[in-house]
Amino acid sequence: MKNLKKKTFLTIFIIISLFAIFFATFFNIQTYHREYIGILNNLTRMKNLTIKRPDKEIKPINDELHNRKIMDYEVYTFILNDNNEIIDQISHNDNKISDEIIIKAKNIILNNSSKIKIGFLYIESYAYNFENNNSLTIVNISNTRKMLLTNLLISLLLVIISELIIYIISKKITKWITKPVVESFNREKEFVANASHELKTPLAVMMASVDCLEVNKKNEKWINNLKSESEKMNNLITRLLDLSKTEYLKKENFSKNDISMIIEKRALIFEALAYEKKITIETNIAKNVYMFCHKESIDELVSILIDNAINHSEENSKIKVNLTCDKKEIKLEVINKGDPIFECEKIFERFYRNDKSHNRKSGRYGLGLAIAKNIVESHNGLIKAYSKDGYTTFEVKMKVLLEN
Repeated sequence: MKNLKKKTFLTIFIIISLFAIFFATFFNIQTYHREYIGILNNLTRMKNLTIKRPDKEIKPINDELHNRKIMDYEVYTFILNDNNEIIDQISHNDNKISDEIIIKAKNIILNNSSKIKIGFLYIESYAYNFENNNSLTIVNISNTRKMLLTNLLISLLLVIISELIIYIISKKITKWITKPVVESFNREKEFVANASHELKTPLAVMMASVDCLEVNKKNEKWINNLKSESEKMNNLITRLLDLSKTEYLKKENFSKNDISMIIEKRALIFEALAYEKKITIETNIAKNVYMFCHKESIDELVSILIDNAINHSEENSKIKVNLTCDKKEIKLEVINKGDPIFECEKIFERFYRNDKSHNRKSGRYGLGLAIAKNIVESHNGLIKAYSKDGYTTFEVKMKVLLEN
């Protein structure tokens, strides 16, 4: 259910966020393009007026240049002689030509930068046109740069603010969308818990009655079958109740516990079972690792992982139980040598078993790892499994850590 809510939230959040980012990007691109074209048009327009033409006098053109006013930009034209010396300078607005502009013009002429150069408007202060050798047009775009940067900053701030609003909206939409699913899921959990409780009492009566029945050669076979199936059903109901309990772990039942001690004791208990199957358990457990947790559930988690490793290990192999800790998280690893896992995500689903035939002789119902996952997630942790080089590793990471 947590994964469903997370995926739904991320889908809604990303889609709405992409729209907000798209509009902000589109606005800035349009503004940039408009300013770029405006600057280019002014450079080209001034240049066309200063080109020497054999059929016209230069003087009228210069007069027209002097009278040409530009409202949106600071545009300056420098008329040059054949030796590339400035013989006239024109300001196409009310601003006087500053020494900085004159120095900029001389540097362009000195470097013989014969071209139109506008550059990247977010960092450039000047654009110019020096395509032929009789004039130079310079546009002061520092105000344009400031305007574009201001628009960009405002857009970023608006995107950040909109992301906060989108986050809140996405949360509400996610809650609204998943509400029917959550209610259905909760009803299912309640049904499993209630049904298990209701079945447990009559099943206990049946098992007690079987024990009291007189056994003889005629009914021995049937009584033994009834007893065996009753025990299997009792185990299934017990596991269903365990699964239901781990889905309702409450934080108020958590306390500070020495997780190192819990793991050591549980590994020691399983050594006898492992020895019967010619398997050894090797532990590498950091000392005095304390965690704010539900003690019984952590004990159950370790039991499930070690029991699972024993049941899927080769004979004469070794199981490693490692516990490490740093300032941020606790990491528990249970490693065994055996058949590899191919469906690493599905093994934590309810009633999932590698044995596709669902052979009931093993007495296993595919609930253990589902219970383990519930326990880990209830402690704000992550659990995963993977196989590599003939070894299978179950890794648990939990971040809720208390200093000793």
